Amino acid sequence: MNETGGTSRAWAEIDLGALRENVRVLKERATGAQFMAVVKADGYGHGAIPCARAAVAAGATWLGTATPQEALALRAQPWLPPDVRVLCWLWTPADPWQDAVEAGIDVSVSGMWALDAVTEAARRAEKPARVQLKADTGLGRNGCQPGADWEALVAAARRAEADGVLRVTGLWSHFACADEPGHPSIAAQLTRFREMTAYAEGQGVRPEVRHIANSAATLTLPETHFDLVRPGVAMYGISPSPDLGTSADFGLRPVMRLAASLALVKQVPGGHGVSYGHQYVTPGETTLGLVPVGYGDGVPRHASGTGPVLVDGKWRTVAGRIAMDQFVVDLGGDRPAEGAQAVLFGPGDRGEPTAEDWAQAAGTIAYEIVTRIGPRVPRVHLNES
Repeated sequence: MNETGGTSRAWAEIDLGALRENVRVLKERATGAQFMAVVKADGYGHGAIPCARAAVAAGATWLGTATPQEALALRAQPWLPPDVRVLCWLWTPADPWQDAVEAGIDVSVSGMWALDAVTEAARRAEKPARVQLKADTGLGRNGCQPGADWEALVAAARRAEADGVLRVTGLWSHFACADEPGHPSIAAQLTRFREMTAYAEGQGVRPEVRHIANSAATLTLPETHFDLVRPGVAMYGISPSPDLGTSADFGLRPVMRLAASLALVKQVPGGHGVSYGHQYVTPGETTLGLVPVGYGDGVPRHASGTGPVLVDGKWRTVAGRIAMDQFVVDLGGDRPAEGAQAVLFGPGDRGEPTAEDWAQAAGTIAYEIVTRIGPRVPRVHLNES
């Protein structure tokens, strides 16, 4: 371990104090709505369990996951209060439906096959299932189509509810373009959501929550907040879109700081090829620093030649290709010691690059930058109390 609490090779510091403050800021944006902390994909790479615990401490009353395995792991936590609900929304026929029903997890249903599966599981468990009906209001992914399909799903759910097999606890949907200000699909989806929820309620559905607001909508579209908001990436201090504003513009602080220790510093002559393919050749005599992380750790190979790194107080750029376990930076003649920190990204207030800077360098989004950091990089959770 080094003085930061990480390993000698690489580590990701996760500031749970920043996460709790981000939850507070987001809750202020959605006054009157409940707060679901989305912790899918291991908390967007930050660690689902400690991040969920921090979010609940800050006032989250729901947790959101993609897979049943994620949901069951959360529900099994002894610190999780029973009145904090867990919603899981991505199901296949072979998934553990009965386990989810027995654990009291809210199960999202987008079609008749899934309603049949959860109904059968509830009968085997001899316990009513908690079911949320998802509407496809225009995203075109999961969710039930409006019209006859929605009407049939609502009718079947109401019959099962009358039989005591399940309770419809939620009606929900997801935006396609909430991160693009003024996109016409936003108003169209919101109108369709209102129509589809009104139809279900007209048929006797009495949901605990109606929800459609993701991070972008939570931050910029108060008319979408309904009973519950579902911030994901914003909770981790990352803006959902540069078009909407920076993290600082919204009062959010990035939670993850990714750093590594230089494994080697050496002097090389001009004309020296660097890394595979010699896509970078030193323009003159210089020093090279070896950073011991690569695409095997989640550092995007697409950022070869462009990824920014803070070393010895200066921004450097990845020199040549990023390899599986390592990459090189040209130090321009500077000679930091082996073991000196190379900071790939962090909040940015100490001069380091941010996840958004890496997203721009790799031609992707900041969501992917933090989520893809792999298990070889230990998470060091700070400010847990």
